[in-house]
Amino acid sequence: MKRCLVLLLVCCASAAGADEFTVSDIRLQGLQRVSPGTVFNMLPINVGNAIDEISVRQLIRLMFKSGYFNDIRMARDGDVLVITVVERPWIESIEIEGNKAIKTEALVEGLGQQGLREGEIFKQATLERVGLELERQYVSQGRYGAGIQTEVEQLPRNRVAIKIEIEEGSTSGIRHINIVGASVFPQSELLDQMELSYPNLLSFYRNNDKYSREKLSGDLEKLESYYKDRGYVEFDIQSTQVSITPDRSQVYITINVEEGEKYIVSKVNLIGDLNDVKAEDLERLLVVAEGQVFSQARVTASEERLEQALGNSGYAFATASGVPKVGEDGMVEVEFFVEANKRAYVRRISFTGNKVTQDEVLRREMRQMEGGWASSAQIDLSKLRLERLGYFKGVNVEMPEVPGTDDQIDVEFEVEEQPSGSISATLGFSQGFGLILGGNYQENNVLGSGNTLGLGVSYSKYQKSVNFNYFNPYYTMDGISRGYNVFMRRLDYDERNIARYTTDAYGIGLNFGLPIGETQRLNFGAQVEFTQITEGAFPAQEISEFLDVNGSDALNYKLNLSWSKSALNRGMFPTRGRSQSFSLEVSVPGSDLQFYKVVYEGQIYFPLTSSLTLRLRTELGYGDGYGKTPALPFYQNFFAGGFGSIRGFETSTLGPRTTPPTVFSDGTPIPPGFFRARGDPFGGNLLIEASAEIIFPIPFIEDQRQFRPVFFIDAGNVFNTRCFSLSTNCFDFDLDHMRYSVGVGITYLSGMGPMTFGFAKAFNTQPFDQEEGFQFELGRTF
Repeated sequence: MKRCLVLLLVCCASAAGADEFTVSDIRLQGLQRVSPGTVFNMLPINVGNAIDEISVRQLIRLMFKSGYFNDIRMARDGDVLVITVVERPWIESIEIEGNKAIKTEALVEGLGQQGLREGEIFKQATLERVGLELERQYVSQGRYGAGIQTEVEQLPRNRVAIKIEIEEGSTSGIRHINIVGASVFPQSELLDQMELSYPNLLSFYRNNDKYSREKLSGDLEKLESYYKDRGYVEFDIQSTQVSITPDRSQVYITINVEEGEKYIVSKVNLIGDLNDVKAEDLERLLVVAEGQVFSQARVTASEERLEQALGNSGYAFATASGVPKVGEDGMVEVEFFVEANKRAYVRRISFTGNKVTQDEVLRREMRQMEGGWASSAQIDLSKLRLERLGYFKGVNVEMPEVPGTDDQIDVEFEVEEQPSGSISATLGFSQGFGLILGGNYQENNVLGSGNTLGLGVSYSKYQKSVNFNYFNPYYTMDGISRGYNVFMRRLDYDERNIARYTTDAYGIGLNFGLPIGETQRLNFGAQVEFTQITEGAFPAQEISEFLDVNGSDALNYKLNLSWSKSALNRGMFPTRGRSQSFSLEVSVPGSDLQFYKVVYEGQIYFPLTSSLTLRLRTELGYGDGYGKTPALPFYQNFFAGGFGSIRGFETSTLGPRTTPPTVFSDGTPIPPGFFRARGDPFGGNLLIEASAEIIFPIPFIEDQRQFRPVFFIDAGNVFNTRCFSLSTNCFDFDLDHMRYSVGVGITYLSGMGPMTFGFAKAFNTQPFDQEEGFQFELGRTF
């Protein structure tokens, strides 16, 4: 400060001896990075203006205020005003070392907000202020031993390099927490409501035994809510003291409270300007009632329900506030003040973040229309429909007011895209099917159009196929969908741990879908399929008998009908909601084989805590023959075991098994023990599966949206209600034949598609069951 004052006096003295003169030119000296235009723009004088001593003093003050200069001198050379400056140094680089608790990116952003960033003018006062602010931030995290050291290195050409060394120190632990004045509830009960706690076995993971100012503030709010939700309207936290041990390693926390009395609600009133909304419609939404113990949570919930209802009617700026009025004898009256304000209209709906997905695909999911009044329910539904598409990790919506108006808003959706397809089958591996080679492309959002396209050639021990499928969810503007598929495939069931036979199938299908509500859909279609069955070496007796009766070739005309309902919150990795579907497939009269299959699938998600979710899943299937076909053809059987079924067992190995042949092809009897007595998996016409999963977060990973870890319990099996008379390993439904497994698994949504790993332990097994503890699959989720 003294140096600046001396410079100012010198500058003033240099101009003091000069009389007033008219400026014929302005000459700048000493500029390095500041452009002459910047200086001329800040000067209030031009050529031809008169200038005197007072004007010089004002010019110097004005230029110092810009912050660009360390020194400014003004002199006169004839009628020319000469301005000589010394610029402040510019920041060449900023280096931060020693930080772990706060990321470097966050520190650099914070420094930039304070005016310290590369390419900016360096100010020592700003650097000192930033150092103190950093220390305060670390102290707020309980790091009382943190220290900040700054070093400024002078570089050529008036530049500086800033180095910030941070010694974070360790976080102070909790030594003791005392709540003074609490008598209604035990101390242990109150401490259970707080995040901060004494060290315990899980402290290393929860990190809740380390002090931080933010955690303490949150705990004080939880403590206040705990009392006020139980009738203590006048509860008050009077003071909080945090004491530190001399070595700064531990803290003592003392919270002084005044509990007050417990109050009962005596009356509930609804007052305010409701416009055209009926008061009785809003009163039905209140969850606060006479005779209840006062609860602030109920008051808050009532406020939200009132604002939501008004928002659904177009009053986007409506407010509702519940105010308790304490009376005598432990009674409290609750008044809800409601202001509907003006009805708001939507001026514009916009989308950001959709780099691939076309704007039209997002816009057709909107239930809130531009130009109509703003409805909170329609905006929320629009957001939900975007989440259910499965193209996005997350969807956020903002509703800013339109500047200059009091009755218009914009609706701004921000999406974050995620992989919506898979090309991983080009080279893959599955424990069930071995090495998979081929070119397979499956995309659920082709070129951002929202359409699904599948095209590929697959080669593995189990499957050799060529297929093409296409699906347009908006074949018509009102949401009718259309899809078709063409396929040729050879399936060797022996390679899939199933009975020894091969099918060669060729087919083409067409299907349509019709929306019957926001969450329900009806689908129907037709398919023509030709199947040729070839017996393997030593075929099972069941297969030989079927082929003797029905032949090895079958041309079938199938009709399918399905109904689905989905109220899940996301298309990929949902965490709440439910979905169910019912499908019927039948080969119509005129087909070589006449049969039908009915399948029901359902799942529901129950949030247990903020981080844990329970998922329940079931799949039920039944099939049978009719007309000239006495039973469901064996190659249409249901199978169980493996991912998506009963984990812990090999893929498709549960259920009834084949009866080995008794003679060779030349009629020679097969000696005992030549085949496994258990036979090969054969499937059945009745499928029962159920699963329970606990979805939990992965520690130390910030973005959980690409991961789905679960603990699971599976139960189920496949049965056959129409066993062949010669079958020896076939069984009908029986609880004793149910199989169970428990385990843990994780699905990772990679850029190549879902990757799923699991480890399971099977129970209630039989000697012929084929268990598989560790499982891995590419392209499938749990």
